[in-house]
Amino acid sequence: MKKTYQDLFNILGKAIGLPDHFLALKNGSTGGGVIQTSASECILVTMLAARAQAIKRLKSQHPFVEECHLLSKLMAYCSKEAHSCVEKAAMICFVKLRILEPDENASLRGHALYEAMEEDELQGLVPFFVSTTLGTTGSCAFDNLLEIGQELQKFPGVWLHVDAAYAGNSFICPELKPLLKGIEYADSFNTNPNKWLLTNFDCSTLWVRDRIRLTSALVVNPLYLKHGYSDAAIDYRHWGVPLSRRFRSLKLWFVLRSYGISGLQKYIRHHIDLAKRFEQHVIKDKRFEICNQVKLGLVCFRLKGSDKLNEKLLSAINESGKLHMVPACVGERYIIRFCAVAQHATEDDIDYAWDIIVDFANELLEKEQHDELTEIINKKKENTLAQKRSFFVRMVSDPKIYNPAINKAGTPKLSLETASPVVSRSGAGNPEIRTQSSVDHHSWISWPLAFLFNSNNEDSGQKSNVSLRFRHLDTNVRSSSSRRSSAAGSSPSPENESNVVSAIRSPKRSPRKGPLTINSISNQ
Repeated sequence: MKKTYQDLFNILGKAIGLPDHFLALKNGSTGGGVIQTSASECILVTMLAARAQAIKRLKSQHPFVEECHLLSKLMAYCSKEAHSCVEKAAMICFVKLRILEPDENASLRGHALYEAMEEDELQGLVPFFVSTTLGTTGSCAFDNLLEIGQELQKFPGVWLHVDAAYAGNSFICPELKPLLKGIEYADSFNTNPNKWLLTNFDCSTLWVRDRIRLTSALVVNPLYLKHGYSDAAIDYRHWGVPLSRRFRSLKLWFVLRSYGISGLQKYIRHHIDLAKRFEQHVIKDKRFEICNQVKLGLVCFRLKGSDKLNEKLLSAINESGKLHMVPACVGERYIIRFCAVAQHATEDDIDYAWDIIVDFANELLEKEQHDELTEIINKKKENTLAQKRSFFVRMVSDPKIYNPAINKAGTPKLSLETASPVVSRSGAGNPEIRTQSSVDHHSWISWPLAFLFNSNNEDSGQKSNVSLRFRHLDTNVRSSSSRRSSAAGSSPSPENESNVVSAIRSPKRSPRKGPLTINSISNQ
């Protein structure tokens, strides 16, 4: 059974294109493979192994330092686009994790990793583990494994893991093997046949360069687990977290025997063609945009617009039950992920899926346009109301707005000097109040003030000798006596009433009768 299990990994590893040092049963090879439950467990196991090797190395250099202190110095690295299981593994291992920014194509580059590791070493930290991704979950982006591997040659002892859970299955196609460039620098590699090789969950294959480094970190050998074949067979309870294991290799073996490598290659190429067809649909519709480099079966797209708009679109599509897609955030943008995963998917299925997306997009955009038009109308109404209110305020404070006669008369020029009034009498004996300035233009006073002055005189029954000066007029005003205090003491009459104050006179306007009239001449 030992030979059969490792034969399985040799067959699949060769088909993927892994170097010989990952394959067991080779002369002088220390590598080998094991099936784990998921890529998350593969990353956790390799990080535990890397941590154990780092602590061992530091302990030999600093034998009197506590292991807990050495543990606090360890630093792991991954890209921002890496799966969240890397962060979870770091939490379980009690090590620090530095998440690095990828480039514009969501790819982690070698210089970014080198600068981060060099900076951490200057701070007294110890780089020990790097997790790279070939085919990220968000957008199926590929870290530059070749650059990263070359940079890590400057940091001996750092474990380089390659997570290719989805994309790794496609490397069985010769035309896709360039995506694996740089794998010779890796210490471990994992892919999930249950994602793209027609194998039921769970089945995650993990290859390591040195199985001794892996098992030495996880070996626990109490007396009740010892047996007489410990030296003759590989004990896979030392290759992972659980002691007990399911017989998962059998289902993978059946898939390989049933389809063969050529059958699986045809299956993967068909899905890539379907993804390319969907990509062309998106490109033809100018309302949408492609958000990733479509290399395999994943197409990331979005409506041109806000993230909120795309959230509404995806939510409506998923709620309909006609189609299901998963979102992601790549480059601080909300994107929609479309992946051809159905085993028997056809081009008609892709066209049908696109028609559904277009129908929901049309409905959503029409509603958005209607809501936008309604918002514009409401905003216009609010602006109109605000303008009316503003006009009313200006009308009350500036009579020129509602009294065209004032505009004809001209605006009086203001002077900082106080002009003393000169009281003269007209031919009818009515008093006029004039300033000592020129008499070419007449100023005005609004009727509420005239009413106020007249009311004060009538109530008091006495003539007011208080001189009033208006803020914006070079005019001093003194109110005249009321009808009650007139010398004749006669009853009110038009003649007596006109004796109070003469009306405002503008150049082209006849005198206006009223309880209070002021003629003032502004300074030129």
